[in-house]
Amino acid sequence: MKGIILAGGSGSRLYPATLAISKQLLPVFDKPMIYYPLGVLMLAGIRDVLLISTPADTPRFEALLGDGAEYGIKLSYAVQEEPRGLAEAFVIGRDFVGDSPVALILGDNIFYGAGLTEAVRHAAALEQGATVFAYMVDDPARYGVVEFDPATGTAISIEEKPAEPKSSWAVTGLYFYDNDVLDIAASLTPSVRGELEITDVNRAYLDRGDLRVSRLGRGFAWLDTGTHESLHDAGSFVRTIEQRQGFKIMCLEEIALELRYVSPDHLRRRADRLGQTDYAAYLRRRADEHELA
Repeated sequence: MKGIILAGGSGSRLYPATLAISKQLLPVFDKPMIYYPLGVLMLAGIRDVLLISTPADTPRFEALLGDGAEYGIKLSYAVQEEPRGLAEAFVIGRDFVGDSPVALILGDNIFYGAGLTEAVRHAAALEQGATVFAYMVDDPARYGVVEFDPATGTAISIEEKPAEPKSSWAVTGLYFYDNDVLDIAASLTPSVRGELEITDVNRAYLDRGDLRVSRLGRGFAWLDTGTHESLHDAGSFVRTIEQRQGFKIMCLEEIALELRYVSPDHLRRRADRLGQTDYAAYLRRRADEHELA
């Protein structure tokens, strides 16, 4: 399976902080926001990733992440000239995806919780159809909303930003699809907003009985980072968990080490390049602990 991160858009709700930089390059506590979605794809076992961003920001992501070798993966880059909808990622990334299934994650989504690795690994193992994740929110009208059959628990409808939501379950920005998604996305008609809607992709799978919706319950956190308040809340959440537990959330180098993509010595060399920082000290600690395990 291949992975796509869509990290475009103007971030206008975060102006003036994002007038000159992508919001996905802003820090969420101790690391750039883009680390968090990339870490999810890595936990799913995906090692070939395409990052799509704006013409101005794509070189900045490349300067930050390089070709992925620091994390034992392969990273490619592509440009979305204008924000024309999430589903356009599959039009832009068609050649990259080729004949493979593909996962799409939004560059401003943060996921955390016990069992997350197992959940995304299970979704990545799909051979047919699609898997999306739903999370209960108190403001569902802001999102794509999925309605479940109360008797069977299966999804029966999906609506994009409905005025009268049929449930409180929002579809998160993490999607797993078989290769049919390329043709489905290419066949879409732009919505009244002028965008290729990801909800229309999900509805196509739902209509043919091939959509699985995995509900993320109370043990999970799905964080939105689209406003100054929510960005601050996300940073505070990460800081609290990391300082309480002593482990970092979505540290790409650590994930690569745990997956045996890189060696402890690789982590130490990476730490040397990051200087005398707490992050570098953490990498050295994890390298030592890994060798003693």
